[in-house]
Amino acid sequence: MSMTDVSGLSQLGKQVDAPTSPETAVLERVPNSNAGTDYVVRFTAPEFTSLCPMTGQPDFAHIVIDYIPGEFLVESKSLKLFLFSFRNHGAFHEDCSVYIAKRLVDLLAPKWLRIGAYWYPRGGIPIDVFWQTGAAPEGVWLPDQGVPTYRGRG
Repeated sequence: MSMTDVSGLSQLGKQVDAPTSPETAVLERVPNSNAGTDYVVRFTAPEFTSLCPMTGQPDFAHIVIDYIPGEFLVESKSLKLFLFSFRNHGAFHEDCSVYIAKRLVDLLAPKWLRIGAYWYPRGGIPIDVFWQTGAAPEGVWLPDQGVPTYRGRG
């Protein structure tokens, strides 16, 4: 097993202030010591929060991000801070969800990435957002995201 090169990271192991917006949040990456091997990495953010851009009221989601890394992995502290930066950011569910995925794709150039954003209802309707870069490669174990659709009282 090889040591991961963390010399270029600016947040890991340091006290940093929370970013004030998703645009200013710094996402960082580290070399993938298993490049050339297809495997799935999953991040789950069960308490994601953003703000409605019209009312300023909080919106909540359970977000699952799956990706097959290429040369890089996302550094998890930077991802946590990036996701936290949405707490005072006004954007619609669809924009938040797809923006997160596209920022990760731009940073990592993964072999494949998908996001499932399961938004809790506010105003009586849940909005779930799904996006992926393409078909998942053959032969990779890709578990179900395990988030049931919202049923309410039904």
